[in-house]
Amino acid sequence: MIITLTHTDTTEIANALLKARSRLGSASGLVLTLVVPAEQRSFGKAYAAAQTAAREHPCRLVLVVKTTGKTDRLDAEIHLAEDVPGEVIVLRLSGEVREHADSVVLPMLLPDSPVVMWWPTNAPDAPGDDILGQLADRRITDAASTADPIKTLQIRALHHSSGDTDLTWTRLTLWRALLTAALDQYPMRILSATVVGPRNNAPADLMAAWLESRLKVTVTRKASAGPGITSVVLETPGGDIVIAREDGRTASYAIPGQPRRTVALKRRDINELLTEELRRLDPDDVYAAALAALLSRAGRAAPAQPEPVRKRKEAGAIAAARVAKTGARAGSRKAARVQEALRRPDPPLPTPHHNAADAS
Repeated sequence: MIITLTHTDTTEIANALLKARSRLGSASGLVLTLVVPAEQRSFGKAYAAAQTAAREHPCRLVLVVKTTGKTDRLDAEIHLAEDVPGEVIVLRLSGEVREHADSVVLPMLLPDSPVVMWWPTNAPDAPGDDILGQLADRRITDAASTADPIKTLQIRALHHSSGDTDLTWTRLTLWRALLTAALDQYPMRILSATVVGPRNNAPADLMAAWLESRLKVTVTRKASAGPGITSVVLETPGGDIVIAREDGRTASYAIPGQPRRTVALKRRDINELLTEELRRLDPDDVYAAALAALLSRAGRAAPAQPEPVRKRKEAGAIAAARVAKTGARAGSRKAARVQEALRRPDPPLPTPHHNAADAS
């Protein structure tokens, strides 16, 4: 079932969705709301990836498309009872409505359910400060969609807030699992590590940062032709632990004292990465530590967020989530005021005294 609404508003969309579900006689059973700000050129790819993820995580999928139209209008499509469990709402914003996407999206959020934001392309440098990002419990970006993935990842590390993650980190899951298993089987002291991958490969740089943050050893980064990370070597007093992958599909897995094995280690597509990320909705402290190490390796330091600022943002996010439960026009107006308050500049804070030894 597809319902098309033109020149509509959030109340009409909510009513149409309610009536459609009543006619179908379907229960909700949705576990989260997935909001995807998508451009026209990337809409198809984003839609397909979100649908794949919805097969494992039944959700309300809200796609926000900012069109180039100059007329102030909101058009919507509602997809129900199709080949994917859940609900799909496509919102097309034109004119001045583009600048108030948060007020349009807010009434579409499921009450008492987690909200996940995924930017397939052109994510903000500080997702937690974005007007849509502030509505979400988890915010997913992808540095690989930019021209300079490593620089992009460093910028997002500078602005990292609890709940942020990047698919660069998700691409490392299988590598991290293999390395962890290797150290479980061969629990020797690690002397140093080496990560080999293409020069401008963000996952390889993040892998080096993760190893450095967890093992507290020197990690050398070397270049290769790829594809992706081609090898990780952990040096131990009894020999090297080596995981080497040259074809992007399978890897050789060697531990001192054991025969070399071949294991599956394929490069995964965006559908698999997004599906995996939706399995975890709590903040990832290990990822945050890896980002801090990434900045340290680049000679940069993440600024500490003052406590009053952090608490004010958390309070604003909680208030916005409560407003989302109303799903009415009054809720949208109140949410707009909450978001406006969040965008006001913070009052000047006293600068703490420190000496040169404190700088990094």
